[in-house]
Amino acid sequence: ALGLVSEAGMPAIADPGTAIVRAAHALGIPVVPLTGPVSLMLALAASGCQGQHFAFVGYLPQGAAERAARLRELEATAHRLRQTQVFIETPYRNAALLQAALQGLRPDTRLALACGLGLPTQAVHAARVADWRRQPPALPLHLPAVFVLGT
Repeated sequence: ALGLVSEAGMPAIADPGTAIVRAAHALGIPVVPLTGPVSLMLALAASGCQGQHFAFVGYLPQGAAERAARLRELEATAHRLRQTQVFIETPYRNAALLQAALQGLRPDTRLALACGLGLPTQAVHAARVADWRRQPPALPLHLPAVFVLGT
């Protein structure tokens, strides 16, 4: 028997572990996923965005210009396909990503940010970008966060 555990996520989903799961399949070892809190799904459920049609796109580029371009691309996809876009960032870059989103996204785009899900200090805020700009909430951006962008 072999167990794969993550300290803050779901192994092999936005978390290391894919290679181990593939190796287990190749060796004929049964793979039995266990349920538990998965921050991506919790954030999507709390976002108020479309939960029937979504894409998890991982991390966005670190460079400001590349990040801004990727945000515009994700926003265009969200509006064109009515497909919610879910992405993550490391805690030390959460503030920069949020700032880039608020500067570059359309006012009518919905943005949700879920910080520290599963912790007593968790916080979720979801609103149109125009509302974020008008009244930005105080969020624990130093915690792991999931960003959700939709229509």
